[in-house]
Amino acid sequence: MSQSTPDRIGFPTLAGVPLTAAFDGGRLTSDGGLPWLAEADAALALCTTLARCIPDWRHGPVIHSLETLLRQRIFQIACGYEDQDDADSLRTDPLLKLVCGRLPDSGVSLASQPTMSRLENHIGRPTAERLATALVDLYLHARSGHGPPGRILLDFDGTDDPAHGQQEGVAFHGYYDQHMYHPLLVFDGETGHLITAVLRPGNVHASRFAVLVLRRLVRRLRHAWPDVAIELRADSGFAVPRLYAWCEAHGVTYTIGLVPNPVLERLAAPLRADAEAQSAAQAGAKVRLVEEGGYQAGSWPRPRRVVYKAEMLEQGPNTRFVVTTQTAPPLTVYDAYVDRGQSENYIKDYKNALAADRLSDHRFWANQFRLLLHAAAYWLLDTLRRWLAGTEAARLQFDTLRLRLLKIGGRVWELAGWVRLALATSHPAAPLWHHLARRRTSP
Repeated sequence: MSQSTPDRIGFPTLAGVPLTAAFDGGRLTSDGGLPWLAEADAALALCTTLARCIPDWRHGPVIHSLETLLRQRIFQIACGYEDQDDADSLRTDPLLKLVCGRLPDSGVSLASQPTMSRLENHIGRPTAERLATALVDLYLHARSGHGPPGRILLDFDGTDDPAHGQQEGVAFHGYYDQHMYHPLLVFDGETGHLITAVLRPGNVHASRFAVLVLRRLVRRLRHAWPDVAIELRADSGFAVPRLYAWCEAHGVTYTIGLVPNPVLERLAAPLRADAEAQSAAQAGAKVRLVEEGGYQAGSWPRPRRVVYKAEMLEQGPNTRFVVTTQTAPPLTVYDAYVDRGQSENYIKDYKNALAADRLSDHRFWANQFRLLLHAAAYWLLDTLRRWLAGTEAARLQFDTLRLRLLKIGGRVWELAGWVRLALATSHPAAPLWHHLARRRTSP
């Protein structure tokens, strides 16, 4: 990417000759892997589909179509440029222009920050809901790739997005001890697909809107696959009677964490004593035991099955509880619940690698739109990671995958009838590129 400044910076070197550097290399890009993002976008029809959800409010000649605006913004986020301001420099990046449908040299520059800001602030609730529905449709299509699934495991999780200023919906949350938004995220617990992301005010309970979102998802899932078994897995923030009752009334199996209380601790006391005795007999070795029992909280109309764990660790005893409608043995139920920790890695990719907590617009629905833009970028990188199955990159976090696959400097030439991208001969990502290229011709 070219810069206008001619200033040169000098460095001494061990080779005995000075080095000078300047941002004057011409038609260079710092994101040589952008064509793979474009391939993932085309395979998913992602930006095309999302653009159809947004009514165009502009009149007169339009330089940047909604699809081009979305593609530019989502590609920038996927490459690690989450700020709108980054568009002011990246709008002339030759490769970003090319993957957004413009010629590298002779094509019109892409959109600037003010244009991106107008797009975000145009979004209202109906459009945000259409965009969220489109992402669910994307999930349904992807999940059907190997035929109708027999089971869907929904991982519900809340997360904190720290915020500042007087943004709509920002509030102080006592548990997190900060001003924040409190998004609700839903992942497929088996495949890792991001199904939806719902922005919520900062001071709401973790279970807020869980029944509403679950009801809509279950309706869509059963419409697509009438015989599918649906399970819900969530931590103790979702341990509310309304959610249990809805799941039981609509045939959704659930396993949800419970906050310990004196009654539950008394229920687990014999198992804890057994774990302590076994640990002492084994010279303080770690011991974990799992059992089940009936438990009825004061707000419950009847007892429910509770599976509990008693564990002796080096730090001392540890007990945990889950309420469930599963019928599997206690150890199987508890181990399946513990597996929900994988969703924390998905959230880390979403928030840390893709900066999904950069919700700095003033309007609430503009920030919901941002949350969905970052979800779209998640889908692009997740698709590339799935395409890299069989390589060491298939298990990489998004930030590492981006460094390996996308953040490659390259020289771009616009020639008569074609464009050439020259990359470093010695770049270690070359095998990954060849793997992706071979995928095109695989059966």
